[in-house]
Parts: sequence; C-alpha cells; structure tokens
Amino acid sequence: MGENCEGQCRQTQFAELDKVIEEYRGTPGALIPVLHKAQEIFGYLPEEVQYRISQGLGLPLADVYGVVTFYSRFTLVPKGKHDIGVCLGTACYVKGAGELVGWLDKELGLKPGGITRDGLFSLETTRCVGACGMAPVVTIGEEVKGRLTVEQFSEIIREYQQK
Repeated sequence: MGENCEGQCRQTQFAELDKVIEEYRGTPGALIPVLHKAQEIFGYLPEEVQYRISQGLGLPLADVYGVVTFYSRFTLVPKGKHDIGVCLGTACYVKGAGELVGWLDKELGLKPGGITRDGLFSLETTRCVGACGMAPVVTIGEEVKGRLTVEQFSEIIREYQQK
C-alpha cells in the first residue's frame, strides 16, 4: 500500500496517479481498475484523489464516491501497514473474538475503524468470513488465522511488529 506523506512525496503520488488515469482514459469500465491502482499508490482514497480521478476520467464525483463507498475493498481512511480484520459473526464471537478486539484496544490502543499511532496496524471488525469451523477467525492482510486464544493472537501481533 501507499504511504502517507506530504509535499514532494504527495506530488510524486499524484504524478503516478495521473499516469494511471491517462493509461485508462477512454476505456469502458476504467473506474474500478483506476481506483484499485489509486488505493495502491495512496493507501486509501481521500476526497482529493477521488476528485482527480473524476476529472481525469470525465465522470461525476458522485459516481466515483458511489463506487468507493459501495465496494468494501476500497477505503476512505488510511490503513495500517498490517490491516487486521476480526470476525464478530456469531460463531467467532461465541468463541472469543470480542476478547481479541479487547486485547487490541488494551495493548495497542487500537479500536475498530482505527489505526495505531505508528501506522503499523489498523482494525476492522467483520461479519462472517466463511470459516466458522476455525472460530475465532482473524485476517491480517490476506492471511487467515483461526482458533486463536488471546495468548496466540498476542504472539502473532508481536511477530507482525517485527515485519
């Protein structure tokens, strides 16, 4: 994912976005691939990025925003280097997922929808990832971890702190 930055770094990100927009301009169905690339560049899709895409592709800003907010893979807020998803579906909750969320809050000050001060972790709660037999289930990036106790989860988080 992209990095949060200011000044020259931000200009470089917008220059990269402009190249992507130019590559896709005039291509039917270009919006979603451009949004994916933009999110890779910036790490999220703030309003100024959506505006640049709408102008570059000749689409209303409302259309761009509508797609961004419809698809769960797009985000309007920065994500951490390691994005954690804790399933709070029934099976996971009964098996202790709430305790995992509580541990993240207590140990890292990380609440659902938030990001740690160092930008290392972000947290989303989800509903059923389709792995109920492995409850409680956590995703970290694309990795799925199951049958976790708080102790096992804390060890996994400590490993990710070293990455």
